[in-house]
Amino acid sequence: MTGTSLTLQALPGIPDIEPGCDLAAELLRAAARAGAAFADGDVLVVAQKIVSKAEGRYLDLLQVRPSARAVELAARTGKDPRFVEAVLGESRAVIRAARNVLITRHRLGYVMANAGIDRSNIHHSGGADRVLLLPRDPDASARSLREAIAERTGARVAVIVSDSFGRPWRVGTVNVALGIAGLPGLLDLRGGKDRHGRTLETTQIALADAVAAAAGIAMGEAAESTPAVLVRGIHCSAPEGDGQALIRPEAEDLFQ
Repeated sequence: MTGTSLTLQALPGIPDIEPGCDLAAELLRAAARAGAAFADGDVLVVAQKIVSKAEGRYLDLLQVRPSARAVELAARTGKDPRFVEAVLGESRAVIRAARNVLITRHRLGYVMANAGIDRSNIHHSGGADRVLLLPRDPDASARSLREAIAERTGARVAVIVSDSFGRPWRVGTVNVALGIAGLPGLLDLRGGKDRHGRTLETTQIALADAVAAAAGIAMGEAAESTPAVLVRGIHCSAPEGDGQALIRPEAEDLFQ
């Protein structure tokens, strides 16, 4: 990976996204308003929330009937039993449950709070009590956006679908890559040499996570309404990867 400078440009003015929205078109309009023209090698980081909204990944809790397991976990965590049932529906396993905390292994392998289900910045209409789920396949979502942008602009940009994660060994959240298209997720430097000629035995760089984290600063985490950031200056010759490459295998997960 080479490059001496990195620029991040938030793409403002993206409206509230509705199911079925042409998200690529909205991103292109936002780029035009910002005076940014996509070019080969650019990386577009898009918040998971607008991807999920465009894909209609809503669930109305009024239609959810909690199971006995959801009721038991709700009592332990202090969460709405319907919400807990929604989390269980998106999860393979419950990792930790305590007051105000529900950590699960999402059906796609991510270990995260509430299976990534979100209630913030969501419009409730017609009496619905809606929550927003993660995209069904964030890698496929990233590929779809990449292909749509290439078709309309001719530019081969990489796309990262990002979300904010907590970390078991650090306080605070940072953005990570859930889905990736056109960029390596992980740079495996094992077997290479350091500057003193020593063989690298464990060095792996989470490139897509690092880019997502940087973009998260430009996005903001509250009411900024800038869910897309154009990153320029990433030059990498490693093979393209996907978000699944960044998930630690369960057999190697020492934090459970």
